[in-house]
Amino acid sequence: MTSPRKDHDHWSDVASEWIEWARAPNHDAFWAYRPALREFIGKGAGDALEVGCGEGRVSRLLRECGYRVTATDTVEAFVAAAREADSADRYEVAPATALPFEPASFDFVMAYNMLMDVDDVPAAVKEMRRVLRPSGTLFVSIVHPFADRGRFDRERPDTPFVVDGTYFGREHFEGAEERDGLRMRFAGWSQPLQNYMAALERGGLAVTSLVEPAPDAGPQWAALRDWDRIPLFLWLKARPLAG
Repeated sequence: MTSPRKDHDHWSDVASEWIEWARAPNHDAFWAYRPALREFIGKGAGDALEVGCGEGRVSRLLRECGYRVTATDTVEAFVAAAREADSADRYEVAPATALPFEPASFDFVMAYNMLMDVDDVPAAVKEMRRVLRPSGTLFVSIVHPFADRGRFDRERPDTPFVVDGTYFGREHFEGAEERDGLRMRFAGWSQPLQNYMAALERGGLAVTSLVEPAPDAGPQWAALRDWDRIPLFLWLKARPLAG
């Protein structure tokens, strides 16, 4: 079995696919969760950092919430796309494990659906903690680890959610989705929630709030209707521990 490719290599290869995919209005699940995401972020002020900004849609949302935003990504094409869309106030090309900022530089750090793409989650969390002010907040969004390990069996009555293997362990995944003439290749890591919690604890962070959101009944409801039974995403806020 060959080793999984580095996250940077994969996302560099699919950058143009992701930019088109993410910018198509109401195309993917993000749009059905966007109102709840904005509400959970809340009204903000001060300096925010988005790690793994992609084409910039979450950075733009952070600006809507009132933050001065710095957008970073390890993929140059993503940072260029975010800049082109005026997504933030500042931009840097940098990996999550080596952020080019002084300690305690930000009031809010956003890691939106990017920790699944990082080879070393504890190192990335530790680095985010380093640049976070003592009174600041780390916001993490991940695909819900339970949802990641199962599927809806649409061939059976009542569409049960089935886990064919095991929830535990760390596994690399690769796959592709096609919708409305667009194709997106995904790759990353699937691992249980306890792995993320261990990374936060080791990084000196404590969870203060956790949400398992349900999708809005909007234009995408037909595609997402089963995700009001099982959470597709998990969002949490964490604060630095004293000392």
